[in-house]
Amino acid sequence: MAAPPTAIEQRLPSQPDAAADIVVFDNVSIAFDENRVLDGISFRLPKGETKAIFGVAGAGKSTILKLTLGLLKPDAGHIYVLGDDVTQMSEDALFELCRKIGMVFQESALFDSLTVRENVAFRLLEEGDVTEEEVEKRVLEALSFVELENTVDKLPSELSGGMRRRVAIARAIITQPEILLYDSPTGGLDPVTSTTIVQLIVKQRDVYKTSSLLVTHRLQDAFTMATHYFDRKANEMRPLPPGARGEVPMAFLILRDGKVIFDGDAHQLAQSKDEYIREYIA
Repeated sequence: MAAPPTAIEQRLPSQPDAAADIVVFDNVSIAFDENRVLDGISFRLPKGETKAIFGVAGAGKSTILKLTLGLLKPDAGHIYVLGDDVTQMSEDALFELCRKIGMVFQESALFDSLTVRENVAFRLLEEGDVTEEEVEKRVLEALSFVELENTVDKLPSELSGGMRRRVAIARAIITQPEILLYDSPTGGLDPVTSTTIVQLIVKQRDVYKTSSLLVTHRLQDAFTMATHYFDRKANEMRPLPPGARGEVPMAFLILRDGKVIFDGDAHQLAQSKDEYIREYIA
């Protein structure tokens, strides 16, 4: 039987380093009724890093994303996003902050009655301070990035599940956000389509180096991201040499019973002696 979890040792200063840390969770707890989902967790997302979040169902992975967006308030602790404490911000200030965050929702969450063009442009149009010409230019750029520029006039119902997920990524990156949040971006997709989505995430990571939190149930997706890089000349994802690390840092965060039990890179994860972690990654 696996040993009971122990929280990893972390010492956080009372204030985050805004220049280096994009997201900081400092001793954050939250419960729903009698269910304590997060119990005093602390971690950092350094600038430019992608951090994949793992744990069994109900471990609090998606809750972390909602807390980062300010959609939920913790019962205790502080959460700093781009240097601001979201636990203390007004609704208006949170709205302004969220303009700097791109979100790829589970199951894409596209508007069924809007075309691909309108879905991707939605946030730009909502902000209302971008010309029509600029909107069209950026829509086509975002769709070209995910290789779907020929779908601009289609409705979501005319697209496959993988294509809808790629449109969701285009919608998230069109505002050139400082942070990207992915909520199970490959959930429900077949292995081949999942690999296409992972390649797009790696492409976004390596080309734009946007700081990202990625929730996933597929450990293999994150290991693929950690062991591959995007080759711009070949326009494809390629494996890193054995033992090499990518230019953009990639980290793993594992939750268990409301605690963070691992926070490190793929090499450290593979060398972990923790029985639960070794069983989890087997």
